[in-house]
Amino acid sequence: MSEPITPSTGLSGSKTEDTLHPGTEPPDSLTGELRRRVLSINLAVTLLAFVLALAIGAVLIAASAPSVIESLGYFFARPFDTFAAVFNSVYSAYSALFQGALLDVNELREGDVSAAFYPLSETFTVSAPLILAGLAVAIPFRAGLFNIGAQGQMAFAAIGGGLVGFGLSLPAGVHLLASLAAAMVFGALWAGLVGLLKAKTGAHEVITTIMLNYIAIYLLGWVLNQDWFQREGRNDPISPILNESATFPLIFGGGLRIHFGILFSIGAVIVVWWMMTKTTTGFRIQTVGANAAAARTAGMNVGRIWIVAMLWAGAMAGLAVSMNVNGTDKVVTAGIVGNIGFDAITVALLGRGSPFGVLAAGLLIGGLRAGGLAMQASTGTPIDIVLVLQALIVLFIAAPALVRAVFRLRGKTADSLTIAKGWGS
Repeated sequence: MSEPITPSTGLSGSKTEDTLHPGTEPPDSLTGELRRRVLSINLAVTLLAFVLALAIGAVLIAASAPSVIESLGYFFARPFDTFAAVFNSVYSAYSALFQGALLDVNELREGDVSAAFYPLSETFTVSAPLILAGLAVAIPFRAGLFNIGAQGQMAFAAIGGGLVGFGLSLPAGVHLLASLAAAMVFGALWAGLVGLLKAKTGAHEVITTIMLNYIAIYLLGWVLNQDWFQREGRNDPISPILNESATFPLIFGGGLRIHFGILFSIGAVIVVWWMMTKTTTGFRIQTVGANAAAARTAGMNVGRIWIVAMLWAGAMAGLAVSMNVNGTDKVVTAGIVGNIGFDAITVALLGRGSPFGVLAAGLLIGGLRAGGLAMQASTGTPIDIVLVLQALIVLFIAAPALVRAVFRLRGKTADSLTIAKGWGS
């Protein structure tokens, strides 16, 4: 007869390492395996995963193009028409996608420089919160935790940042920094709760972050309907407009939305890189992520390190939502977070958990999002293709063996192209 389930036993009745030692993680855990897989991927496989995603996206674009569907009706009579329609549909869609993310060539030819670089400014604007939210996932990932709670951490942080932004009257600059600090503190507290539950009870961070996502999102909805947070004279869930002193100034002004928040994003990347590579805290985080049991044997307080990693993650999530609250939107709404918290998982995995990798991945995903709107407007290609590309990238990043098989990379042939083993790469 099997041993009954108790707080010190798992479902099988056998004692687990987590319950025996709340500060450790079983070496064969799902999170640990995912971490090892992602960190073992090199630059070549990452780029090939992106190429493979584009190839599959091209098939979907061609399959949904009206011109291709029409030409298939007389394929055997004039097969070249079908091939031409496929090429034209894919070329026009991807051309519009990349022009919408980088440079509008037509506007440049007409001499309107501001309009020509509008796509690039939109890419930076969209990328700013993605980069910071990516860091919110990447930091715990290096500590052996899978933080899928950036969505909830951003929602809770929006309450604090918004309240300070419209509720206080402070000098310009000071007010902005106070609002950012409030958002970071609120985000850190919400994420720190996950680390505390993990360290003290062994509660899996995936479960707790999912549940806290729902709590934070519905809590934000409740707060937006309270008199002390809701805009006067409005019945819909929307906050007062933030004081101008609490908003990011525009970099170029005019019709470009890019603001100084992008500089905060880049600065945060540098700070996290320095923390992870030049400080004892960063060394401990990476050591615990590599082998929590060995770190505990070496005298490290694994639970405390997990809490610290989650506090950093929440602070980055708070700064991420500030890119919208204090930057583009200047108000708090129920949809202020959007899907940024979930897109951050793609950014962190594509960036291999490296701060500068997250920066590059955030710019890439932001470019796809910004360019997707232009693609849909000019060619009629659904913007959902961009979401498919993101999902495919995550799929191939999580299954590097599949990428190697498709491109016939034998074993670890591409490993020689690895550009880094540390966070500074």
